Amino acid sequence: MSYWKLVSIVTLLFIAVACSSDNGDAPDQPLNDSFNREAMLMNWADNIIVPAYTSFVSKTTELNAATTVFTETPSEENLIALRTIWVSTYIEFQNVSMFEIGKAEEVNFRNRMNIYPTNANKINDFIAEGTFNFSLPSTIDAQGFPALDYMLNGLAETDSEIVAFYTTNENAANYLEYLNALSETIETLSITLLNDWNENFRDSFVSNTSSSASGSVDKLANDYILYYEKALRAGKIGIPAGVFSNDPLPENVEAFYKKDISKSLAQQALTASQNFFNGIYFNSSQQGESFRTYLTFLNSVKNGEDLSGLINAQFETAKTNIEELNVNFVSQIETDNIQMQNTYDELQRNVIFLKVDMLQALDINVDYVDTDGD
Repeated sequence: MSYWKLVSIVTLLFIAVACSSDNGDAPDQPLNDSFNREAMLMNWADNIIVPAYTSFVSKTTELNAATTVFTETPSEENLIALRTIWVSTYIEFQNVSMFEIGKAEEVNFRNRMNIYPTNANKINDFIAEGTFNFSLPSTIDAQGFPALDYMLNGLAETDSEIVAFYTTNENAANYLEYLNALSETIETLSITLLNDWNENFRDSFVSNTSSSASGSVDKLANDYILYYEKALRAGKIGIPAGVFSNDPLPENVEAFYKKDISKSLAQQALTASQNFFNGIYFNSSQQGESFRTYLTFLNSVKNGEDLSGLINAQFETAKTNIEELNVNFVSQIETDNIQMQNTYDELQRNVIFLKVDMLQALDINVDYVDTDGD
């Protein structure tokens, strides 16, 4: 039996034990659970989520403005400027990607922003035809940051050759239109989410303190762990490293055409995940109620050790592993894929702590199905 299959079986056994109950219903609340869930929801909404979205929207506005400058005057200088803002906006996106709740879930925000690898053939077909509709599910792999990656970095080997697609190519007008549509869609969707949090969703989110599958804590806990497990652990590391396939898949790294930012994206995603666990305010060192303080309140331990301490220690170990990787994940996979797989292992260990031990301590059931074969 392979190591990965053994890990999968053990993980599933742990989850089955943690998430089962005698009558098949949600388990009883923890004894003496008078933890202030509303205070935690307020901290999440007011000090982390809304500020993160506010900052991200500001970046998407910069991105769209730089796109307009380039499409109005295509040049190597404007391409380089646009590419720089695309990188910083992509990194900023890692701070909000985990919050797939409310309007974000409704519009399928994370997938529309960051399905990779992007479908270059589909993008080329849309440009050749001059027609596309990003609201259709069939276009989800031809939009967002990965599509911009292709349009800004993957059309040709040199900047002058890339600019030619927007100036002298027979479909230059369509290339310009598609590029504009990509950045406009990113900005529009992001503004829609921020406005919904500010005008509608924030209050209902904070007031929904129910300890049930429909409660805000239970829902966001599941969304958070799903993000960590699937988008971060598997998407950024495991899939390109070949953990779920017979061979490595370097073409599946995030930002494939701008390969030297793949590490930065993973680092920011992991930092944002740890900060959220600890209730750290966005762009601040101040902390509020969080999963960490909730576990401490419940005196949650594993093998005689503080569970929140174990989780944070594992975050730090995973961060160290990522720090030791090449800035270019394609090069890392091609030269020393074992190190990529070891990083996956360290990320996987926190899946157990979060998905099994933390959810069991908080009496929260897993509401999604694990289908990636891990």
